[in-house]
Amino acid sequence: MDRQALGQFLRRRREALTPADVGLAVYGRRRTPGLRREEVAALAHCSTDHYTRLEQARGSAPSRPVLQAVAQALRLSPADREYVFALADDTQPLQGSPAVDVPQHVRDLMGRLPLTAAVVRDARSDVLAWNPLAGVLLHGFFAHFPRERNLLHRYFLHPDPAVRYLADREEDAFARQAVSALRSTAYRYPHDARTRHLVSELRHGSPRFRELWAGATPAGGRSGTKSLHHPSTGELVLNYDTLDVPDRDHQVLLFTATPGSHSEAALRLLSRTEQRRLVDREAGTGPQASSP
Repeated sequence: MDRQALGQFLRRRREALTPADVGLAVYGRRRTPGLRREEVAALAHCSTDHYTRLEQARGSAPSRPVLQAVAQALRLSPADREYVFALADDTQPLQGSPAVDVPQHVRDLMGRLPLTAAVVRDARSDVLAWNPLAGVLLHGFFAHFPRERNLLHRYFLHPDPAVRYLADREEDAFARQAVSALRSTAYRYPHDARTRHLVSELRHGSPRFRELWAGATPAGGRSGTKSLHHPSTGELVLNYDTLDVPDRDHQVLLFTATPGSHSEAALRLLSRTEQRRLVDREAGTGPQASSP
């Protein structure tokens, strides 16, 4: 359980609400913004002392019913609720390091998705593998040194803003999601030297990372849309979904296009072009997932 992050997040959300947001009347002036702790406790049907201990990272771990009631009182979104439950998870920290080997069945799956750009990232947000369409779609991303294949290192520390992230937009949402995921990784793998070094490097080199790391940020959604500009096909609007590989603590990011859209036609063109290039280079072998 990450008590500090849970307490910080609850406090920030409480301070961001007004009595009117939750249907409470206001009597007299308030010295501080947001709801009072006793108001949240009343809405959640728990004691003020119990809720105060949650915000102050004290006391026993909260039960799921209490967390559900607090989430309802604070008007949390589904993504925020998922984040709160993850912070309160009583899973014990692990002794080893995040896995970096991509299972062959995952590579085979990516190779069978000609119209889907697929990327595998590990618990540190290192990009471990990608399929041919991802390689051509995200043409500039894989041409750099391995350390810059870490999404966090690239986003927060790369000197050229034009190549900081996989897409040109939704940068702030990515930053919050990635920092939240790294915080969770640091908690699960407290003895992993590479994770500690990455956190130290980011905190030293990026004021924005320090700001997000010091706060409490929800993990964000696991699906949505992203926009990017490809030099051959122009502006693309892609849907993305996230699949977990639990036995490796990996995630597969899948980028697809809406059927019948300009973006789908562009993906088909890029896929055909890349497959022809692979055929010419590999003397007739089919597309396979790539790796660093």
